[in-house]
Amino acid sequence: MRWMSVVACSLALLAGPVICQAQGTASNPAVKSKAAEKSKAAPKPTEAEKAAPAPAALLPDAIAGWVAAEPAKKITDAAQADPANAAALKEYDFSDGMTADYKRSGETLNLRALRFRDASGAYGAYTFYRQNGWPKESIGSGATSDHNRVLFWLGNIVVDANFSKIGPMSGSEMRELAAGLPKPLGPNALPPPILGNLPKDSLDGQTTHYALGPAGYVGSGGVLPPEVVGFDRGAEVVTATYTLRSGPATLTIIDYPTPQMATAQEARIRDYIKAGNQANPAWPKPLQDSDPASVEVRRSGPLVALVSGDAIPDESHKLLATVHFEVELTSVPQPMESEVAKTSQLLLGIAALVIVGASAAILLGFFLGGGRALYRVAHGKPASAVYEEEFISLDLQEERIDSVGSVDSPSPKR
Repeated sequence: MRWMSVVACSLALLAGPVICQAQGTASNPAVKSKAAEKSKAAPKPTEAEKAAPAPAALLPDAIAGWVAAEPAKKITDAAQADPANAAALKEYDFSDGMTADYKRSGETLNLRALRFRDASGAYGAYTFYRQNGWPKESIGSGATSDHNRVLFWLGNIVVDANFSKIGPMSGSEMRELAAGLPKPLGPNALPPPILGNLPKDSLDGQTTHYALGPAGYVGSGGVLPPEVVGFDRGAEVVTATYTLRSGPATLTIIDYPTPQMATAQEARIRDYIKAGNQANPAWPKPLQDSDPASVEVRRSGPLVALVSGDAIPDESHKLLATVHFEVELTSVPQPMESEVAKTSQLLLGIAALVIVGASAAILLGFFLGGGRALYRVAHGKPASAVYEEEFISLDLQEERIDSVGSVDSPSPKR
């Protein structure tokens, strides 16, 4: 009995860890599932997200003696940057911005920096805020001023500065600010390509306006109604004023994605111009103030150009004729050879090698066989050894008879 009780206690002690291990194993899936749910709820950032740098600050705490009264405020929505023109900023792909108030010796300076996705959006917003007739300044990629206000753009950033009192050093202070602004890289740093289609002669550079949507186009004084332009088809527009001898003329260039779209929109714009007072919608004020005889439409590739204003028809026609779309051909690098192409080239090489070897064997056979045949013919023998009767024969007839006769003779013992 004691022996049986000892054995029972030993089995119980051995079974305890096994049961605990089994319970732990059974509980592991629940722990793992909770961990999996936690990992799904908070996904880890990718390597690209970790490597992507955070956007650099647009406005410093101090510059050229100006000290920020409070930390700069960040702007993440176009409605915060400019409630009245939020739609236009969105068309230009507004990204973020900052505003800050600075003080120096009793004077104040308000800075508003707006960042866009690329330089095209920044240039468009700059031309949207800049009014015709504002003088040109030398700051950044382009600048202008109006009394105590200085407006400039650089890369994908537009800076709007308002001084309580403008001074002789205000321009250099803004140039110092522009030198510290972050700059985009690659294609995002390029201005709109459509600007290259504007004729340079007699162009007033401070009157160009670039629009990517109806709000920006109307806000910058567009000549045509937005629905006639066709922004819903991906159009982008640039307008500029030219100082001709007979008067100012406004040139509007509309760039469409394809020449087919441009052809259709050209016909629509022509019909709208011909309608005159009966046009629907009614002519905007820039068209109403133009000489109807000077208004003309022309297409070149995906571009549709419209000239308006007070210039005489001959000068307007010459200006319109200078708009020409040129196709830029770029060499596209050929892709690397695929495995299929390499295999096909290998098989073609093997086939060529087999053909060359077989041809060489046939030629060699003709050469050797023909040479041997010529040699035999020259020595008076047939061309082929098949027709030769060169056999070794043994005349065994006589010996056979003698052997037969000796066999038939009687034995001498008889």
